[in-house]
Amino acid sequence: MSHAKPNPKGNAAKEPVRKALCANAKARHSYDIIESLETGIELTGPEVKSLRSGGGNLKDSYALVKDGEVLLINMHVSPYSHANIFNDEPRRPRKLLLHRREIERLSGKVKERGYTLIPLNVYLKGSLIKVELGLAKGKQTHDKKDAIKERDIRRDMDREVKSWKQR
Repeated sequence: MSHAKPNPKGNAAKEPVRKALCANAKARHSYDIIESLETGIELTGPEVKSLRSGGGNLKDSYALVKDGEVLLINMHVSPYSHANIFNDEPRRPRKLLLHRREIERLSGKVKERGYTLIPLNVYLKGSLIKVELGLAKGKQTHDKKDAIKERDIRRDMDREVKSWKQR
């Protein structure tokens, strides 16, 4: 007779661990992220090895909806050193893997409201490489300044509270 506690989630497997491979550092500063979603990405073998060894960069990258597909433009994946002739162009467009309904919904929002699709993170989920894609609206310069000002004020307040607690 087993005395183990039953699993409240049933026999579901554990959530795969997410390991960050590269991130778009300026995306949240330059854009208001309205919504984010997880997508797959179509890569070749040497690109996967390069990304796993830290050879990816999302700076100045964006996604386009074209001919019913979502393409990731301007993402740099460094050539893998041991792949010699099998390396692809570092900044080639890469296809993002989404369901047709999601693509149609995103396409409508991008056309209608002037939103942009920005990759926020590339990460490993289990053994798969995923891209966190954000539906974003560009910030004005004064909005960026306000955000910096609010962050500085919050940081100063936290410092003051911390110094009061230590007394």
